[in-house]
Amino acid sequence: MNVAGLPQKITVQSFASMKGCAAVAALTAYDFPMAKLLDEAGIPFLLVGDSLGMVVLGYPDTTHVTMEDILHHTRAVARAKPNALVGADLPYRSYDTPEQALANARRLIEAGAEFVKAEGGREILPQVEAILAAGIPFCAHLGMLPQHVVEEGGKYRIKGRDEAGRAKLIDDALALEAAGAFACVLELVTPPVTQEITERCRKMLTIGIGSGPGCDGQILVTPDLIGAFPWFTPKFVTPKAQTGETIRGAVREWKEALR
Repeated sequence: MNVAGLPQKITVQSFASMKGCAAVAALTAYDFPMAKLLDEAGIPFLLVGDSLGMVVLGYPDTTHVTMEDILHHTRAVARAKPNALVGADLPYRSYDTPEQALANARRLIEAGAEFVKAEGGREILPQVEAILAAGIPFCAHLGMLPQHVVEEGGKYRIKGRDEAGRAKLIDDALALEAAGAFACVLELVTPPVTQEITERCRKMLTIGIGSGPGCDGQILVTPDLIGAFPWFTPKFVTPKAQTGETIRGAVREWKEALR
């Protein structure tokens, strides 16, 4: 809180200072009202994730999400002027080269994002370095990479189960931290590897999703958490509300009242 008793704006620096202090809560946001609600609930980290492809736009996976899609939703979230730190995903094929990565990262910052996120480890280090060299904060994403799910046969597989997988995850995490990433999402990584990465990365926060409790924070797709996408819920999510059913009930009640 600031001297006036109002919540302070979360910055990359203040977020980074949360490393090792307490479990950090992070959620996705795709529009103005949800960004307002999550911010009022005290969530310090909001991500305009390319998961919007499935839970908002009806795509089968994230590979269909375009820069225009992400830009549109980032602008909507930014209009809420949240105290939370707001970031946005670089969508599929939007960061194939360092030049393309930097150009699109700049577009997301202009739309209102305060950091950008991209999937991958050492294979995208030149892109990460180009983004960071321009002064744009970067959040990494390791483990299960949704933008590569089609390449993996459409299956979301847990990562780090064998020694080769463990070694690559740790090597990638340390390289991204050394490059300057302030945080890293670990998706569907085995808990022991998650714990090891969290302990070995002294500066970079780890934010888990389906990776056990050993991270500095946890992130969920908000519609999964609140039951707003009732047609599918990941196994690792326990919805805290059933807003989909609440909406159905409210509409049915209103419809019946018209009679």
